Amino acid sequence: MGKELSHLSRAVSHVLRHEPWLYELELDDEGWTPVESILTALRKERAEWAGLSENDLARMIETLDKRRHEMRDGKIRALYGHSIAGKLKRTPTTPPDLLFHGTNPDIVPQIKSSGLLPMHRQYVHLSTDEETAKQVGRRKARQYTLLRVMAGKAHVNGISFYEGNEKVWLADQVPTEFIVFDE
Repeated sequence: MGKELSHLSRAVSHVLRHEPWLYELELDDEGWTPVESILTALRKERAEWAGLSENDLARMIETLDKRRHEMRDGKIRALYGHSIAGKLKRTPTTPPDLLFHGTNPDIVPQIKSSGLLPMHRQYVHLSTDEETAKQVGRRKARQYTLLRVMAGKAHVNGISFYEGNEKVWLADQVPTEFIVFDE
């Protein structure tokens, strides 16, 4: 069942983060869509999902190691990772003092010049712990670079941060003066 839930999570992420229109879904300004609508779309997608239920989605959210989605009041949304056009509305929140960002060392000169930018996402993704940031960095490059972000100081200086989940924080951008580059 774990593998099935992982496949389901990837499909739900694709629908809610990247191409909801392919499934004839509309997201509201915070990324929510009715659970029944996504169930209908997913049931059409794969024969083995013909009996997919809200309970299956709830089990997916509760069971998998990374909390990527949430359901509330008959609606579901992805918590972070969106690449759809238009920016989803988020509520700024006080971040931890220190956050981390794993990245490809080839783009460090660009980060030193421009700061952290969302690139192909709506927000910059930051991690609450080094290990999570290292995992992200390994996906970007075998020899990754780990950056430290002085989020508390940035927040006090007007940079907005948003909680993605217990391990992921988001920012519109992070100016270079709030990034520690280990040389």
